Amino acid sequence: MDILQLIDRLEELFNDAKAVPFTHNVVVDEDKMLELIDQMRITIPEEVKKAQQVVAQRDRVMAQAQEEANRTLQIARDKADQLVQKDMIAQEAQRRAEQILSQARAEAEAIRADADNYVLDTLMQLQEQIEKMGSQVANGIRMVQEDQMRKAPVSGNSGGFEN
Repeated sequence: MDILQLIDRLEELFNDAKAVPFTHNVVVDEDKMLELIDQMRITIPEEVKKAQQVVAQRDRVMAQAQEEANRTLQIARDKADQLVQKDMIAQEAQRRAEQILSQARAEAEAIRADADNYVLDTLMQLQEQIEKMGSQVANGIRMVQEDQMRKAPVSGNSGGFEN
């Protein structure tokens, strides 16, 4: 299940909770809440795996770009060597080889930059999702704990007056 779906289910659980009169608190079904938390614990590592796959994909793209750049560089060098052998066109060959090398480097750098931006955007989105989910889980835990604390004194007082 997608982490965003789990967050939606958590929000739905909260929205379906019963309000405690005269407070801003609600009563949440503990079993459903714990089940959602367990599912989130399972799903978060999957989201991290997805991020790792994105990084691996970026590395593959960068390796392909480097390989292509190396091939282009070798082609440029080979072509430059052939052209240098001819006296009349030696300068033109040198200029063209430099142009090809420069273009190959620029293309490789552009591909690297695009891959880095893609990974950065994806990781930032994942971080935002995890932070939002963490905040929602923390709020849910706090609400359940507050509810438990309110209930604890009531059950403690009745224990002293048993017949």
